[in-house]
Amino acid sequence: MDPALLRERELFKKRSLATPTVEKKKRDRERETTRDDGSGKKQKVSSSSSGPKAESTSYKTMAGSSQYKFGVLAKIVKHMKARHQDGDDHPLALEEILDETNQLDVGTKVKQWLQTEALIQNPKIETTPDNRFSFKPMYKIKDKKSLLRLLKQHDLKGLGGILLDDIQESLPHCDKHLKNLQNDILFIHRPLDKKKIVFYNDKGTTMQIDDEFQKLWRAVAVDAMDDQKIDEYLEKQGIRSMQDHGPKKTAPMKRKKPNNKRKQLKKPRDNEHLADVLETYDDK
Repeated sequence: MDPALLRERELFKKRSLATPTVEKKKRDRERETTRDDGSGKKQKVSSSSSGPKAESTSYKTMAGSSQYKFGVLAKIVKHMKARHQDGDDHPLALEEILDETNQLDVGTKVKQWLQTEALIQNPKIETTPDNRFSFKPMYKIKDKKSLLRLLKQHDLKGLGGILLDDIQESLPHCDKHLKNLQNDILFIHRPLDKKKIVFYNDKGTTMQIDDEFQKLWRAVAVDAMDDQKIDEYLEKQGIRSMQDHGPKKTAPMKRKKPNNKRKQLKKPRDNEHLADVLETYDDK
């Protein structure tokens, strides 16, 4: 064999022995640890099962979440409304409200939020100077007399009726008072949403109308006609519409445009009364 090749072979072996090598160790997916169970035997425990499983979340563990906070607030407002409708209108402190609503386990942050922001800014809650809270109804009425007075004022001012839902929210023991006032009020169903509207029954404006005239009045269908078509129909029948009897609208005054033209200067007049005194100094 060629001695030159043998020397190169020996040099290659020396170089390979001098070069350090890194062994790649296989990493286990789960590291196993040993523990002594007290009987002298060692058991293998995988690291994946070392921690306890997380319990399912509940409202108490989510005490700071917005869903939990607004749930507490909604329960308080509903309870305060029910108290008012039962006739209990005296204000309560926050701890008393939480006690009556069985929410004494509410956290400190939620209590502070209720005391300083939520209850104060809620349109259905009224706050007293000593930080007590009560329900704030739509109308300040307490009995049937105050209800009848409110309906009269709406009728006189031309405001129409009042929603039955607002009366039930504002008036304690509403059903009893409405039953006592059945001869003084009227119920009308609103066609849009079928809600009941309560009107004052003004008996001073009632009048007897002939049945034949009522039939003619109800026989005229004006649902698909606008005001302009009704006016044209009345004019054809020789009936003058009421549009000319309303307040007349005054036309806005037109503002005069400023004259930007320069004023022409007047020519000076001759002194005719000094004609006999004036002298001419022409060159001779």
